[in-house]
Amino acid sequence: MMALILDIVSWALLMAGSLLLIVGGIGLIRFPDFYSRVQAAGLTDTLCSIFILLGLLLQADNVPLAAKIMFTLLFLLFTGPTAAHALAKTAHHDKLEPWKADAGGASSKQ
Repeated sequence: MMALILDIVSWALLMAGSLLLIVGGIGLIRFPDFYSRVQAAGLTDTLCSIFILLGLLLQADNVPLAAKIMFTLLFLLFTGPTAAHALAKTAHHDKLEPWKADAGGASSKQ
């Protein structure tokens, strides 16, 4: 019974991570400017990694495999947001202007 519950929770985490990956990909296509795209990529990349690796962690058979997954998760939690911040800071430093809507509310890029 416990194995069934672990499998259900694991698959739920894996599916949630996959769904976030798809939503993040759509955000990268749909958002109008660099800053919005970096935010979409950074958030969904981190959350997707958390969900997918936690789902895999529940399926780990032995302690060394679980430790590798935990170290990978820890590494991704530090590097993902740091990389997104570095990209946004560099774009700001290079004076990349954020997207702004026209006065009528229409898109300025068509």
